[in-house]
Amino acid sequence: MKHYMNKNFTKRSLGLLFAGVSLFASQSIFAQEDKGKKLTVQDSIALQQELKGDKEAEGKKNGSDRNVMLNASSNSGPRDVNIGLPGNVGGITILENDLPVVYFFWPELPNKTWRQSLSLQKTGLLKMDELASTMGDLGFAVNSYTQTGTEEFQLKGKLSGSHFGWLQGDVNVSGPISDSGWSYTAGAFVNFDPSTYDLGYNNYADQTKIFRAGLTKRFKDGKGDFNISYKYADSYVTQNYAVFEYGPDGEAKETDNFRIGRDSYMVRDGRIRFKDVDGGNYYWGELDGDANTNISHNLDIFGNYKMDNGWNFKYSTRLHLAKASLLYSIPISILEADASDNYTIANTGEAYTGSVGTQLGMNSPEIPTTSIMGRFSINKKVDDHDLTFGILEQYYHIDNYVSNRSVFFQTVENQPQRLISPATDQYGFYGYNGGSEFHSGKENKLSVYGSDNWQVNDRLNLSYGLFLRHQHLDGEYSLTPRGADFTIQDAAIEPINKDWFHIAGKFNATYNLTNKFGLLANFQYTEENGRLESYSAAAIPNTTTSKSPLGAFGVFYNNDWLSLVSQVTYLTKNNYLKRFNLVNPQDDTEQQQTTTYYDIETLGWTTDVVLTPFKGFSMHGLVTLQDPKYKDFNFSAFGNDYDFSDKTVLEISKVLVELDPSYTYKDWRVWASFRYFSEQYANINNALTFAPRWENFGGVNYKYNDHLNFGVTLINFLNQVGAKGTINGAELIEDPEPYYGRLLTGSYIRPFTAQLSVNFNF
Repeated sequence: MKHYMNKNFTKRSLGLLFAGVSLFASQSIFAQEDKGKKLTVQDSIALQQELKGDKEAEGKKNGSDRNVMLNASSNSGPRDVNIGLPGNVGGITILENDLPVVYFFWPELPNKTWRQSLSLQKTGLLKMDELASTMGDLGFAVNSYTQTGTEEFQLKGKLSGSHFGWLQGDVNVSGPISDSGWSYTAGAFVNFDPSTYDLGYNNYADQTKIFRAGLTKRFKDGKGDFNISYKYADSYVTQNYAVFEYGPDGEAKETDNFRIGRDSYMVRDGRIRFKDVDGGNYYWGELDGDANTNISHNLDIFGNYKMDNGWNFKYSTRLHLAKASLLYSIPISILEADASDNYTIANTGEAYTGSVGTQLGMNSPEIPTTSIMGRFSINKKVDDHDLTFGILEQYYHIDNYVSNRSVFFQTVENQPQRLISPATDQYGFYGYNGGSEFHSGKENKLSVYGSDNWQVNDRLNLSYGLFLRHQHLDGEYSLTPRGADFTIQDAAIEPINKDWFHIAGKFNATYNLTNKFGLLANFQYTEENGRLESYSAAAIPNTTTSKSPLGAFGVFYNNDWLSLVSQVTYLTKNNYLKRFNLVNPQDDTEQQQTTTYYDIETLGWTTDVVLTPFKGFSMHGLVTLQDPKYKDFNFSAFGNDYDFSDKTVLEISKVLVELDPSYTYKDWRVWASFRYFSEQYANINNALTFAPRWENFGGVNYKYNDHLNFGVTLINFLNQVGAKGTINGAELIEDPEPYYGRLLTGSYIRPFTAQLSVNFNF
């Protein structure tokens, strides 16, 4: 039996692998999306006015999102915004009413409780410095606000579909209840998405239902409002992979029996057998059943009140209860088997020879989680200062989190069949709970923050803020090795009791040298140590403080037809955790699991420009050059010492380009979005790569009248085919040539997809 290679099967390699653009435009021009619209010159000028201290433009920035909802990999959530660092499993942070939609993305992924919807009053992209100074976190965030009750009757609806059979319905109704200021809102979002392939065991790869209802009380004389909102969500999402033939220059070639993006690599019956870490019972988990369905209840109370002394008091509170479930089947390797290996097809008993896929099954079934959050702030304009002070409280409890594991074999084809071998049990599984996970307990974060936007004079504007956080962990975990058939009942339980103090903040300055040209400088800083999730494995985690300073310097320029920002950014982050399933390059049948910590350093240069040379036409362009490097990245394996310091970070392109042309004529609008990603490294040794790729979107929108409009969106209309991600298990490979012609598995961009939407508003 020939062993080709392993895919990394830790949960950190899962990800919502969204396409992205760079962080280095954190002060650049963000695109505006309003029911599918893109960047306009008005948005560009508004932000540039803001850089020059025009407070009338401040409200215009909140909706900017740089097309974050155009996701080339999936319909289920926003794309990840590339910040020159490895993306996390949960993708981009998502907020609703200024609070995270989930406290932590594992085991409850954000896209299982939140979707872009008409029941959201506003959705935009929160800039990095704002996230640092209000949440203490690193990165961008989608910030959304729940639709509140309206003083007049309002009905909004949207029906969407695709030529693959996707159907999505989204409706919201709101209106007055009484003359005393009470109003209501209610909405429903249903999504039935087969994606672009036929699973075999179910018609849909994503089936999500979200229902909302709320009441609003508006106070007299515009003093503010009070809102109470309930949300129920029920969702399962299945992750697919592609099989392809790896070639020179990182090419991914389709095979004769597997089409990238059109075929399914999920086991045909959608069922995986596990042994429960908590109790030891064997059970079957179904990819479209309870073992993968997330159910949550969400109660928000939020609003604001303008006090007589001029301060505006704003509040947002949340109770979030969930039974969080995750079920994944992740490719580990592809083997070649002959008759002597004695593989048989599980359902028929027929002998099997040929390509054999090794799969890791992971299941966290119906894990109870509770989140209680609250944000309370006051804001006031005092002379040339815009002051904000706030308190943020976040409490989280998770009851006996487990990740049950098993390994199985399947055929390498569309809708593969499960195999039985001499290494498996009668059902085709082995290695139950090897590498499984467990923790239980609670976390609490109590934070205070303050910020000021100071218009020093007509030329100079300063924006600065400080965020202070205390984090407490109280729970339990186990250091007992996770060998086959591990259960909690057989483990020694250890307590978790940790306290950390974090500092975060921002300092931004803009200076106008002329009324069109100026300078900008930015600095932000965040810290973190760990979470309960850090204690999932049978090892004491490294909870050394991870520090992330970011500095940038640039210029901006505006005239009647051009808006431009160009800046250089430097970012570092230390104490990254990585778990590898390594394969010995001298003996590909020998494997070893290794845990290591490392740092990353990134230097980037971004230029963001908006051109409006004639009426109706707009061109947004974004170019990023970046050089993310590993630092202090070394470990030992197979009796050798390895040092990957100064190697380029996996999965991150050094050149990113985004081009967004659009043209509006009367009631018609034509738009497109092109994203270029240069070569990406697929192993930490930088020997294996994936070829450069383009992601492309386009569409036409037509406004029939004030109440009805239509839209056509084309995804990957150039029908690009390519793979992305990593080739784990090949981390130590130095010569890529032996991999040419081999079968590999990875993630991919969706094939050509045509979507139609109908919007109505009364």
